[in-house]
Amino acid sequence: MTTQIKQEPPLGKVIVITSGKGGVGKTTSAAAISAGLAKLGHKTVVIDFDVGLRNLDMIMGCERRVVFDFINVIQGDARLKQALIKDKRVETLFILPTSQTRDKDALTQDGVEAVLNELKEEFDYIICDSPAGIERGAQLAMYFADEAIVVTNPEVSSVRDSDRVLGLLNSKTRRAETGDAEPVKARVLLTRHDQSRIDRGEMMTVEDVLEILAVPLLGIVPESQAVLRASNVGTPVTLADPCAAVSAYEDAVARITGKEVEMRVTTDRSPGLFGKLFGRTA
Repeated sequence: MTTQIKQEPPLGKVIVITSGKGGVGKTTSAAAISAGLAKLGHKTVVIDFDVGLRNLDMIMGCERRVVFDFINVIQGDARLKQALIKDKRVETLFILPTSQTRDKDALTQDGVEAVLNELKEEFDYIICDSPAGIERGAQLAMYFADEAIVVTNPEVSSVRDSDRVLGLLNSKTRRAETGDAEPVKARVLLTRHDQSRIDRGEMMTVEDVLEILAVPLLGIVPESQAVLRASNVGTPVTLADPCAAVSAYEDAVARITGKEVEMRVTTDRSPGLFGKLFGRTA
């Protein structure tokens, strides 16, 4: 895929994709958002911070091309350009995989800062795919962030854990510690949204989630088999065939770049008889 490459100086914006609970679609979202930004011509790199449990490289379809990784660069065993993997589909998209054999203690604050500073000189967006939870890897992934996307499902446990992550973003980042910069700009990305389950009282409504988390909404991604199919074949969903989830992620990407896009709930489901009679699609 050929993109129109921008000629302006790199933005150097660091965005952490994080969540309190595992299995909410955080890495899938990191891959989709990175590819979506790159498709728009923004030079983008996505970094896997989940040391020892990496899977970003699989979702991005480059697992067989990993030679050096994030930890090798931090420890001086390889140069950054040796570890970066250029995507074969979008020329402005790069992946920095992490180690599968080391643990999170291999990450150091000074090492992470040095890598991010070098990336800022070349890239518009640096997407940090954080491990779930609040342990060392997650805290280092968010520490240098300018913005944060908190991925959550409309379920009580997921929302509760996301609230804990928002607390850390307000207190444990460099922006919070120095106090001489704007706080980390946090937004919530609601994934696996299923209106039928909400109607049956099995999931929280969007309004309930936002009332608890009290941060702006970046987007609403519907429950979709297309997301799972894309991940299984190593394709970020924003590079897959058009579907409701692709539209939802593209809307979210547009909002990240500053565009005003009306919030909508997309779905791939065909309307039932009631919906057809009354012209409803969701």
